[in-house]
Amino acid sequence: MSFLSNTTVSKFSLMLLLGSIVFSSMAYSEENDSAKYNELTALLEQHKGKVIYLDFWASWCVPCRKSFPWMNKIQNTYSPEKFTVISINLDSDKSLADKFLTTLPASFPVIYDPKGELAKKFHVKGMPSSYLANQQGKVVSHQTGFFTEESAMYEDEISQLLNSTESVAMVKINNTSSKSSAADKY
Repeated sequence: MSFLSNTTVSKFSLMLLLGSIVFSSMAYSEENDSAKYNELTALLEQHKGKVIYLDFWASWCVPCRKSFPWMNKIQNTYSPEKFTVISINLDSDKSLADKFLTTLPASFPVIYDPKGELAKKFHVKGMPSSYLANQQGKVVSHQTGFFTEESAMYEDEISQLLNSTESVAMVKINNTSSKSSAADKY
């Protein structure tokens, strides 16, 4: 099972466009939710032009405990001018996330989304859920779950994006529905 597969990613594209972020009628009604959106928007803008690995996680998630050392490794391996990990925690109680991060500190930004509003917008179906976007902000893959035995393959795919000089074509996502999310890019 490949992290990058062979169908259109528009089915699971994200709501933001790096560079010129489009946010139409999907605006959040609650101030707190808007703050989460704004926080993510600011991080995406800050990392515009980079390959981005966006990860949704929770403290109770066993595979998340396995993915954190790998995410720290890739965050520290690749050039900060070309790559970053951004994570979104979905614990309803921030103290649980803080306890998790005491045990497994993150070397990348963490956004707290206790109401799961961002997760809803991204159609997250399981933990962890990750999205990989190329330098143009196009989501090229989505993965639900984390499999240690496949981490080398995940890293190879990130390396391919980092070494690519052309825009990467949209690719297939494993076991996904045809329901579209808010936009084609983030």
